[in-house]
Amino acid sequence: MSDNPLNQVPVIGGFSLSFIWLFSPLEVPLLEITPDIQIADWEIEFQPIRAQGAGGQNVNKVASAVHLRFDVRRSSLPPYYKERLLRLSDQRITQEGVIVIKAQSYRTLELNKEDALQRLKELIQDATKPVKPRRATKPTKASQRRRVDKKTQRGKIKALRGRLSS
Repeated sequence: MSDNPLNQVPVIGGFSLSFIWLFSPLEVPLLEITPDIQIADWEIEFQPIRAQGAGGQNVNKVASAVHLRFDVRRSSLPPYYKERLLRLSDQRITQEGVIVIKAQSYRTLELNKEDALQRLKELIQDATKPVKPRRATKPTKASQRRRVDKKTQRGKIKALRGRLSS
């Protein structure tokens, strides 16, 4: 190490300041699903990819689209959330329980990351909304009568299609 004071890392309580910064629970960026439930950034994997569609001079050089991968089974979500997500019949959820979201709406990687995070948040929130129970209803007498009348009318029309007797 050099003797330059700018290159030295301050030590607090036996730990260097860089160690405290790396592992401080206050510094971990989170995706907040609800006030009680957050997803840590280490649970979400981003992979930059090239966007599809027409481009310009940079189309084959710049990876501005992003694949977001989130493993539901290995996540820190509560069991209820995991169960509801895995039960969804969504093409973005693989058989292994990994959510894959492709974001390419924007021209910059940062905006596409934000878009993918927002879509993940919406997917998790939609999966955990309670399903409104269906209330069985009975058709009214008038609607039943109209249905039968239409059926008889249709039957008469079809009967006219038969061969003519001479």
